[in-house]
Amino acid sequence: MPRVTVHRKAHFNAAHRLHRKDWSVEKNFEVFGKCSNPNYHGHNYELVVSVTGEIDKETGFVMDLAILRRLIKSEIEETLDHKNLNVEVDEFKDLNPTAENISVVIYNKLREKISQDLELSIKLYETPRNFVTYSGE
Repeated sequence: MPRVTVHRKAHFNAAHRLHRKDWSVEKNFEVFGKCSNPNYHGHNYELVVSVTGEIDKETGFVMDLAILRRLIKSEIEETLDHKNLNVEVDEFKDLNPTAENISVVIYNKLREKISQDLELSIKLYETPRNFVTYSGE
């Protein structure tokens, strides 16, 4: 049976600050620049969730996209949208909320809910020009 990848786009808006608590203000600014602003800054994140697998002979689906939509809404959008990631999201209390770390957190949340026989990949756009991908490696 052919293997196909299905994709679902979503978005969320969130604020964050890139910094290490154990570094000085100067060192944080040197490494993270204006992204270390103590008053935070925000992004309009664009998310693409990709699921790869064999087409089910009965349904014709790799995965029902309505189910994927609901998972993204409940696990990602409701958790991250319009939040200060550093302050309001438990996963980032001690984890720097870089695009890289956000993508891993998103992947892990969805991986728990999606059948293990399906491959999962996350593409997260922090800006139209800056994005990361993560597929569990």
